[in-house]
Amino acid sequence: MGPGDRGVPLPRRRRGRGTAGSSYPGWLLKTPVWLVCLGILGGYLAALVGDRLGANPVEALSHASGAWALRLLLLTLAMTPLRRLSGWSWPLRMRRLLGLWAFFYAVLHLSVWIWLDQGLDWRAMAEDLAKRPYVMLGMAAFGLLVPLAVTSTRGWMRRLGRRWKRLHRGVYPAALLAVGHFLWLTKADYLEPGIYAGVLLGLLGLRLIPQGPALGDSGRRFPSH
Repeated sequence: MGPGDRGVPLPRRRRGRGTAGSSYPGWLLKTPVWLVCLGILGGYLAALVGDRLGANPVEALSHASGAWALRLLLLTLAMTPLRRLSGWSWPLRMRRLLGLWAFFYAVLHLSVWIWLDQGLDWRAMAEDLAKRPYVMLGMAAFGLLVPLAVTSTRGWMRRLGRRWKRLHRGVYPAALLAVGHFLWLTKADYLEPGIYAGVLLGLLGLRLIPQGPALGDSGRRFPSH
């Protein structure tokens, strides 16, 4: 016998902010991300076809794809602190999709360099790597992102177990390398890469705060990314 028997009403569970977003279907949360990311891609493709990317369209595409890869990567990293500070559950449901879109734009950024900038000339690529070391930082960042994208599925999470979490902590050095890549290639205006560096340092600083219950979670804890 327990509460609810003999007409005794069961106590109502208070729904804290920790469940915010958990009742929404996944497509409702993720559709805006798809629309925005596809819209950005479509906008640049239309500008390329319409010859509206300026005097150096290859450089414009390279900068845009790299910048969006970094923005989306930082947004991905922000999901866990947002979950932790707010108690909302929807940021964790968005993290994988944002990370995959960041990887997509990183692939696009690398493809622009290989195909449009270097013309698939491997010797020219090797010379460019030697002449511009910041390209090596970008390559290293991309190399760290590849296994994260490949193992982002639930199946890989089950296969790797605890090792999955350790592997995916590689997103932080990847972000550091990406920001360093952007800072190093910048020649004059450091405002934009400086903002990215500041955001990344802030996100890394949040990881130093001792883990505690998320606000509105009634004392429940959750793992960090």
